[in-house]
Amino acid sequence: MTSTATASARATARIPARAWINLGLGLGAQSAGTVFINTPAFLILLLHTQRGLTLAEAGLLAAAPTVGMVLTLFAWGALVDRIGERGVIAVGLALTSAAAFLAMTVDGYVAIGAFLLLGGMASASTNSASGSLVVRWFPSSRRGLAMGIRQMAVPLGVTIAAVSVPVAAEAGGVPLALLVPAVIAGVFAVACGVGIRNAPAGARAADAPAAPAVPAVSAARPANPYRGSGFLWRIHAVSILLVVPQFTVSTFGLVWLVTELGWAPLAAGVLVGAAQFVGAIGRILVGVWSDRLGSRVRPLRWVAMSAGAVMLLLALSDAATWGAAAVVFVVATVVVVADNGLAFTSVAETAGPAWSGRALGVQNTGQYVAASIVGPAVGALIGLVGYPLAFVVVALFPVAAIPLVPRMREERDRL
Repeated sequence: MTSTATASARATARIPARAWINLGLGLGAQSAGTVFINTPAFLILLLHTQRGLTLAEAGLLAAAPTVGMVLTLFAWGALVDRIGERGVIAVGLALTSAAAFLAMTVDGYVAIGAFLLLGGMASASTNSASGSLVVRWFPSSRRGLAMGIRQMAVPLGVTIAAVSVPVAAEAGGVPLALLVPAVIAGVFAVACGVGIRNAPAGARAADAPAAPAVPAVSAARPANPYRGSGFLWRIHAVSILLVVPQFTVSTFGLVWLVTELGWAPLAAGVLVGAAQFVGAIGRILVGVWSDRLGSRVRPLRWVAMSAGAVMLLLALSDAATWGAAAVVFVVATVVVVADNGLAFTSVAETAGPAWSGRALGVQNTGQYVAASIVGPAVGALIGLVGYPLAFVVVALFPVAAIPLVPRMREERDRL
């Protein structure tokens, strides 16, 4: 056995069962937050076709939770660095559940949007905290796999919302639809408050040998990873650009299937959910691929190239009214969600455990700023030029990301 293989085997052997339990609970927590964030997107069909809202107006309401996330992502990340993951996740999800329940009780889209905004502010707690669990409990040789599993949360959350929210909305309108994220967030607030354990001192540097016990948050102040290099800023920029096709597909996919392809809402919801589930599996495979390559940025470059290509193909399939347009949609859904785990892991590894919460907060803030713009902006663009040309415009964003992806030698210099 080579020294590299031996080191990898030792790193794997050091992973305690508690790390996998934390990963499972972190996955559930992030999924619960994602269900809340995406619930308004699956109300667009109801609001647009039955309640008279334009796509831009419905998209603005759908963007309210992501705007809320933007306001608090960094603050939650900084709190994770101070008090650990368990309290942040439990409190954040409890507040998310409360916001969803309160949104059920009010009338008018402005009031509903206000509670969606507050819920988004609370649900941001799960983003940095669940990612920090991976960094602090898993060695780098297994971190791509672990983060790939954690990153399943977004497509899984979208899947749950896709198959439940349209049905609930059809049966009981907006209040019943909001009951879905309210219950899920409440259940995981309790589960994570009871089950998650903050990382002990030795787990804060999972790649290093076990050390004597020290306080969970060291008093030492490690060097700021943003100084002296633009590596992290470039990863942030790439992620911002790649989030545009991801949120375009997840926000308007259901409406596109129903209004453009003539699918029934239930069938469209099932297809969206199935595509997101396949995308979740794809994130794991991409994470394992990055572990074997020993690089996060090389696969990231390929994902950016593929995302641009599939969005152009989706535009062509819609314009040409291909019978296989739904198949292209599934492929596009899988490809455009593949980058998140790679970028997230790269940011966490480069920042190090002491800075991971804040760095992941910056990462998510940039992504959700872009995501909050996608709903109203792409909705208005679709209304102006139609779906095919809108998809072409969206394809330009991953194309622009390609030259920004750092090279492997830059990555190795940072680690």
